[in-house]
Amino acid sequence: MTAVEQRFREFKMPDVGEGLTEAEILKWFVAPGDTVTDGQVVCEVETAKAAVELPIPFDGVVHELRFDEGSTVDVGTPIISVDTDPGAGEAAPQAAPAAEKPAAEKPAAAAEPEEKEGRQANLVGYGAAPASTKRRPRKPLPGGQRSAPAPSAGASAPQEPAPAPARPEPAPAPELNGSGRTARPLAKPPVRKLAKDLGIDLETVTPSGADGIITREDVHAAAEAVQAARETPVAAPSAAVTAVAGRERRVPVKGVRKATAQAMVHSAFTAPHVTEFVTVDVTRTMKLVADLKQDPELSGLRVNPLLLVAKALLVAIRRNPDINATWDEDNQEIVYKDYVNLGIAAATPRGLIVPNIKDADAKTLPELASALGELVSTAREGKTTPAAMSGGTITITNVGVFGIDAGTPIINPGESAILAFGAVKLQPWVHKGEVKPRQVTTLALSFDHRLVDGELGSKVLADVAAVLERPKRLITWA
Repeated sequence: MTAVEQRFREFKMPDVGEGLTEAEILKWFVAPGDTVTDGQVVCEVETAKAAVELPIPFDGVVHELRFDEGSTVDVGTPIISVDTDPGAGEAAPQAAPAAEKPAAEKPAAAAEPEEKEGRQANLVGYGAAPASTKRRPRKPLPGGQRSAPAPSAGASAPQEPAPAPARPEPAPAPELNGSGRTARPLAKPPVRKLAKDLGIDLETVTPSGADGIITREDVHAAAEAVQAARETPVAAPSAAVTAVAGRERRVPVKGVRKATAQAMVHSAFTAPHVTEFVTVDVTRTMKLVADLKQDPELSGLRVNPLLLVAKALLVAIRRNPDINATWDEDNQEIVYKDYVNLGIAAATPRGLIVPNIKDADAKTLPELASALGELVSTAREGKTTPAAMSGGTITITNVGVFGIDAGTPIINPGESAILAFGAVKLQPWVHKGEVKPRQVTTLALSFDHRLVDGELGSKVLADVAAVLERPKRLITWA
């Protein structure tokens, strides 16, 4: 490793999940020129499983952010470079030795190979230069590009010294391309998000802010211009294309949404699904929920019908343990598990995720309520870790919160069953020989028919329904 490589260290996109190949950069918390320390979070990325914050593993000053927010980056690709010795001043070109002779003492022929190598030092905050066959000028000159080196050593000597200042200013001038515009549009993250929401390409926006920074007003002006262009009468074919384009949105399928889609397709076409339904009177369970909310032992905890549905499923699994298993296709084995990692399907802005409560079968009711509340809160904040979503054994999906009575849920890959809990509604019900209004819900259990036959699946669903109908069975069957 060269001295320059030791000084400018790169942090590569890590594999923060289980063999994931890529991640999307959601947000940068640092910018070029910022000082960072070992363990400091520099960005938030979204993998196919969750949003994760990444800490930098060394100290220094941010030299370059290699990717913009919203970019999808392969694991192992450098995403940020850090100057670990900013006090050393400007780095020398990598192709030149530390104690280089003055250019005037070298023949012109000796200087040419250095030009062809295309290796050069980078000013802090300017970013790494792309590979090139000749050295790029450090700063564009008002009159255009730097002139080519003269054939004689004497003529080329004045071109060798680095331009002043030797150290970069706190806010260096943006690099310009041939058209006079910045090579990468300058805008703050909120402005970039606004442009993305409005469908505006920042490359087409004329900046009005200081140092060529694009402002919110610039983005709104560009959006108004686009809208005005759409309203301008044009030829019929073009008008039709514009009208369709203005009424459609295209969003790339990536991150959690992409992983969920792939998993559901794999599950639906690999595991033969069977779904059974049962409608049950849960009036007693709803009364118990109301009583538990007043219990001092459960003060401050999330107490709701889902908590008792989870407890009822755990009791049913204890009575029918073979439902808690998985199919090992590679080894042609059924793996029965003596622990229950209870998954709870959670809808988030980034898509459906299924974090699970580890060893849920060993928890008391207050412990289960605490774990369930923490799981839901973390999921809503988008902070669920990949570890929290791995190792699940059976899942509950609460479609009732959306007012849905029932459905045919798809089994979470690697599991054998999933229970759907429908909406609880007041309905006419025959109770003690009379038709009375009762709290009623529908349960649906989907299971993998390769390892769960109809008898086992029916027993599990019937036990869950029996506990919810008469919740005292939580005690007698436990």
